[in-house]
Amino acid sequence: MKQTISSWRHVFKIDPDRILDDAALEAVCLSGTDAVMVGGSSGVTYDNTVELLSRVRQFEVPCVLEVSTLEAVVPGFDLYVIPMVLNTKHPDWLIGHHARAAHKYSYLIPWEQLIPEGYIILNPDCTAAAISEANAALTESEAAAYAEIADKLLHLPIVYLEYSGRLGDLELVSAVHRSLGESRLFYGGGIQDAGTARLAAAACDTIVVGNALYSDLEQALSTVAAVKPERA
Repeated sequence: MKQTISSWRHVFKIDPDRILDDAALEAVCLSGTDAVMVGGSSGVTYDNTVELLSRVRQFEVPCVLEVSTLEAVVPGFDLYVIPMVLNTKHPDWLIGHHARAAHKYSYLIPWEQLIPEGYIILNPDCTAAAISEANAALTESEAAAYAEIADKLLHLPIVYLEYSGRLGDLELVSAVHRSLGESRLFYGGGIQDAGTARLAAAACDTIVVGNALYSDLEQALSTVAAVKPERA
């Protein structure tokens, strides 16, 4: 499963703390997306995560958990993506929470299913930036420098540029992409329809579509064929 992330072009991100009815969830899971990622910045609990996992598991789509809180880690996912916020001002969000989890639960952790993810948060107004105390006002060269550290020093398989709710500076995204060697660049933020999906996909390796699922499901579903022509 770890090897499969290298071929992912499209991921839907579903928030356990937001409502997505059964018909909508079925459409998402059968859309042809490469994976469904479960995660959110707030309101994520064990109960709502396990409920969402049980619903997604009715389908064959790969399902991964982006771990944002230790209390909401649920067994049964294909992979567990572990964010390390590279531009945080507080070490807890880079390694502190991770070390405490290992100290307390190392014997329970399925290490072979974990994928570390270098998170660079670039929307200063989003919840993730506030919680993680991220320095989100990065220039193009500063963002690329963080990405290079993730790629060439830390050897992280994923670098994730998070604009969370708004379409980001795609020239900056492209510059970060060019700076990477082995890491795969994920991008999330403001992808609402096929047009914005194509623009974002041209600047990165993998697009992540989340908020659009809750504002306009039909347009959100159109993002799959926009970046995976075989699904058209």
